[in-house]
Amino acid sequence: MPHLPASAALSRYRVIDLTQVRSGPTACRQLADWGADVIQVQMPEHMRGDDTLGGQEGSDYQYTHRNKRSITVNLKEPEGIRVLKELIAKSDVVVENFRPDVKFRLGIDYATLAKDNPGLVYASISGFGQTGPLAQRPGFDQIAQGMGGLMSVTGLPEQGPIRVGIPIADLCAGIFAAQGILVALLEREKSGKGQWLHTSLLESMVYMMDFQTSRWLIDGEVAVQAGNYHPTSIPTGVYKARDGYMNIAVFGSKIWERFCDILGAPEWVTDDRYKDKPARSVNRDSLNAEINRRLATQDRSYWIERLNAGGVACGHINNLQEVFEEPQIQHLGMVHDVVSQHQGAQRLVGQPVQLERTPSTIARAAPRRGEHTEEILAELGLKPEQLADLKSKGVF
Repeated sequence: MPHLPASAALSRYRVIDLTQVRSGPTACRQLADWGADVIQVQMPEHMRGDDTLGGQEGSDYQYTHRNKRSITVNLKEPEGIRVLKELIAKSDVVVENFRPDVKFRLGIDYATLAKDNPGLVYASISGFGQTGPLAQRPGFDQIAQGMGGLMSVTGLPEQGPIRVGIPIADLCAGIFAAQGILVALLEREKSGKGQWLHTSLLESMVYMMDFQTSRWLIDGEVAVQAGNYHPTSIPTGVYKARDGYMNIAVFGSKIWERFCDILGAPEWVTDDRYKDKPARSVNRDSLNAEINRRLATQDRSYWIERLNAGGVACGHINNLQEVFEEPQIQHLGMVHDVVSQHQGAQRLVGQPVQLERTPSTIARAAPRRGEHTEEILAELGLKPEQLADLKSKGVF
C-alpha cells in the first residue's frame, strides 16, 4: 500500500529510518505522525538480531512504529548498500543510531551520501556523542540517566540513586533529534543544502536536568534527592488525605495565603517558621507534617475541589488505568483507534500537540518486517525480474 500520510504537515518529506530499539525509532515516529513517509530499514528475517522492542507483535513495537512502512535490506552485502543508497538519493532525511564508526565502515555516512544528495538532512543519535573519549561505548538509557545526573536527584534522601520509570534519555534524544531535523529542513529552504546533525542520550539527559544544572553552574550548589517534594518551591509535593495521596503545588506568596486559608490555618502566613520561602525551606518537615494532619480530615476529592477553586494547583496521582479513565484525558482525544491487518483493532496514544489545520492521526498500524519491500523498490523503478534477482541473492 502506498504512503498513507498521517498528516498533511510533513507529507512531502521522505525519511529513511536506519534505527533500532527506542531513541531513533522515537525520532522517526515523530516525523511519521506528522505525515512524513518514514521507511523503516531492517535486516532480512533470516539475519535479524534482537532489534525490536518486545518482538513485532508486542505492544511496545506497535506503539513505536505506527505510521511507518518497512523494507528489509541486507546491509552486509554490497548490493544491499547499493539499493539503500539509491533509496537515500531520492529521500530528504536519514536517521541512524549505529555506534559512531559503523556508518563510515558501511560507506553510508553523511559526507558520502551528500555527494549524490546535497540536500540530505542526516541525523545521528548515539549514547555519548560522535567524538570524544566515550564515543565508542554502547549507549543505554539507564546509563545515561546515571551519568547525566538524573538518578542523583530522583528518589528519597538516603535511599540511594533511583532511575525514573520511563526511558527518558532515549525518548528525549529521539524528540530532540526530530526537532533538529525539522530545524535543518527549514534552514534547507533558504540555503538549498542539507547538513549532518547529531545528539546523544548523554547530551539529552544533561539538557533535561534544566534548573538543576544552573544550580551548580551558577550557584555552586550540588542538587540532592528531595523525594516527592520540590527542592525550592515549598510546599510542593505529595501529601496524604484521608483516602490516599495527592499532589499539591503552592507557588508564590498570594497562593500561599490562599492555601493557608483553605486549610483553615491563616496563622501560618505570619508564623515566623512559615511566613516566607526561606523560613519554609528550613522548617519543611514540620510544615509538611502540619499539612498532612489537616488533609487527613477529608478525602482527596474534597481538597482537590476546594484547592483548585482557590487557584492552588493540585490533583490525583493516577495509575495508568486511572489516567485513561480521567474525563479530561478522554476529552482531549489522546487515544486513537487503528486497525492492524495482523492484530486487529488497537488503541494507541497519539501526538500531544494539536495542529488545528493539519492534525496528526494514526493512519496505519506498525508494519511487519519487510512488509513493503517490493512496493518501495518498485517505486524506485525496479522491474519484477530485478526484484526476483535481488531476492534470490538474499538482498532482501
